[in-house]
Amino acid sequence: MKKEKKKKAQLPFRLNILFFVVFILFAVLILQLGVVQILNGESFQEEIDKTTQDTTKVPVPRGEIYDRNYNVIAKNKPMYAITYTPPKGVQAQDRIAVARKLSQFIDMFHPDKEEREKQINRITDRDKKEYWYLENEEEAKSRLTPEEAADLKPADQYKTILKRITVNEYENLTMQDLEIILIKKELDRAYALTPQIVKSENVTPEEYARVAEHLSELPGINATTDWVREFPNDETLKNIIGNITTEKEGVPAENIDYYLAKGYNRNDRVGTSGLEQQYEDLLRGRKEQVEYTMSKSGVILDSDVIVSGESGKDLVLTIDMEFQKMVDEILRDELKKNGGKERYLRDVMAVVMDPNTGELLAVSGQSYYDDPETEAAEKDKIVDSAYKTLYDAHRPGSIVKGATVLAGYESGVISPGDGLQDKPVKIAGTPIKSSWTNLGYVNDLDALRRSSNVYMFHIAMKMGGEYNYQYGKSVTFNPLAYTKMRNYFRQFGLGALTKVDYPFEEKGFVGPTNIAGAAGLFQDFAIGQYDTYTAMQMAQYVSTIANGGYRLQPHFLKEVRNPTPEIDNLGTVYRSMNTKILNKIEMSESNLKRVQEGFRQVFQAPGGTAYNYFKGTDFNAAGKTGTAENEIYKDGKLVANTINLTMVAYAPYDNPEIALSVVVPNLNQNSTSSINHDITRRIFDAYFSLKEKRAKGESTEENKEGEEEEEKQDNE
Repeated sequence: MKKEKKKKAQLPFRLNILFFVVFILFAVLILQLGVVQILNGESFQEEIDKTTQDTTKVPVPRGEIYDRNYNVIAKNKPMYAITYTPPKGVQAQDRIAVARKLSQFIDMFHPDKEEREKQINRITDRDKKEYWYLENEEEAKSRLTPEEAADLKPADQYKTILKRITVNEYENLTMQDLEIILIKKELDRAYALTPQIVKSENVTPEEYARVAEHLSELPGINATTDWVREFPNDETLKNIIGNITTEKEGVPAENIDYYLAKGYNRNDRVGTSGLEQQYEDLLRGRKEQVEYTMSKSGVILDSDVIVSGESGKDLVLTIDMEFQKMVDEILRDELKKNGGKERYLRDVMAVVMDPNTGELLAVSGQSYYDDPETEAAEKDKIVDSAYKTLYDAHRPGSIVKGATVLAGYESGVISPGDGLQDKPVKIAGTPIKSSWTNLGYVNDLDALRRSSNVYMFHIAMKMGGEYNYQYGKSVTFNPLAYTKMRNYFRQFGLGALTKVDYPFEEKGFVGPTNIAGAAGLFQDFAIGQYDTYTAMQMAQYVSTIANGGYRLQPHFLKEVRNPTPEIDNLGTVYRSMNTKILNKIEMSESNLKRVQEGFRQVFQAPGGTAYNYFKGTDFNAAGKTGTAENEIYKDGKLVANTINLTMVAYAPYDNPEIALSVVVPNLNQNSTSSINHDITRRIFDAYFSLKEKRAKGESTEENKEGEEEEEKQDNE
């Protein structure tokens, strides 16, 4: 009995110990929970709620371009657009899902049959294999054994699987499949948090509305607006305005680091030529900056605009578009007239500028379309080639004689009024050189008016050190004379960059000096038969003479305007382009006036080489005509000997408003064409006629367009 009682007494004691242990454990657990929740709870919650902020820059509309009379030249045509902005860490399966869903709301195929075929042809076998892989991922992965996978990197595993997908497996893709592939290709081009255009061309209002209605089902997709560059004047001046890349092209690969450093996205459109490139920084505008808040997994939780965007600034050019069209038409007409008779004539060029400001009023080039693979009928087509006024350099001929005479004055080898007998010149070892005819006795003014080569030859010989020239004998010649005369020429812009506001301009060919026959070649240089110059350089040269000796920078930009939301209105002036003097020629005013008088006589005095074409005109022009011999080579072989016809002029003589250069290269060697005179006369007539009509308030092309637009709006 006593033993049983003892056993019963021990049982509660053990239970108490067990309960006590359980209590201690629960106490420890509760204490730990308290530590987690109370002491560390906030830090753990912060870790759970931890997010990241990323900023992206959204492009804004590009600035527009206007002529000096505020007529639009290049503008933005708004259009519907479907865009895709992927979050970080988006996977291929995510994009294919979006592409599949989006294909239900838009038609990715071009409405034109030929363009549609091009789209389909751009879908490669690899595109089809990747699509099949994503649609059959488990089966595709089974093509690779575990042993093979263990020896390959993930990228190599993927390549191997793609190689094992056969043509039979993807050759029967439907048009719906191909459309999904096209959409996915656009989605694949997108960078994280950067809007990428999926479709902007031919987006219908119905497509736009359907996408907008289902945005909640299309992660990253947005229905918005885009723009495309439009040129109301078609091809007129288009190659001077230049090009911009498409959204698909993005920033040029060769300059990608430069553009990324300046805040561009890879798919941004940028100017790649012409004024679009020259003034990219003004036209691009200020991008809208959006800050995205994302979870650790990359899901976008919120977005906030931290810097509002601003459209690009608008450019107002110095070009008078109505006058520009008139000059283009004159050049086209004269090219057609002469093209049939002149075998090698392909181009005509003209530059018209204000000699007092450097403003370019018209810059024109017209050329026969020259492509050996083009059908014969197409080769007769004339295309705009205004860029050649800056890119193509030609021998100028006698137009440089004004600079040669001034070089003679300033170097002291001749004085105003000096004369000589115009008769052939012969230096030992060189051909006989002469003027276009024996002109008899000529002084400096006669030499300009009647275009004496011989007078310029004697200036060259004296500048080279020869003061006792004898027919047929050798002459003293210091090659440094080239440097000396070229320095005089450069003061006028001949042989120097004009500094025009354009991405590129040609400086021209500079002939060698220390070669056999250098003295004879120097004579050629003095009459414009050696070095080459562009039409822009020639226009700057004659403007410098016209305005009294100031070499001005030619410029296309007149002013920059701030963007404005008002339609058909320009914003306030942001910046005006001031006249920039590059240099003042280091020559006496009286000597320059002497050359100006010689230029006046060329146009207004009997015997002047341009007199018969300009006598009786009331705009009192002055200038100089030019003819230069030129050789055409092909594959290193001489094909033909031709001539260049040139002209520089300004008007009115006593108060110049415009100055111009005309260059017509490669006419037949025995050509009797007066195309340089005809173009110059017609350009002057067009300018002063247009000026008179505007002064009287008579209808011009730009007035008619404005009246028609107002009438259209009234009717609406």
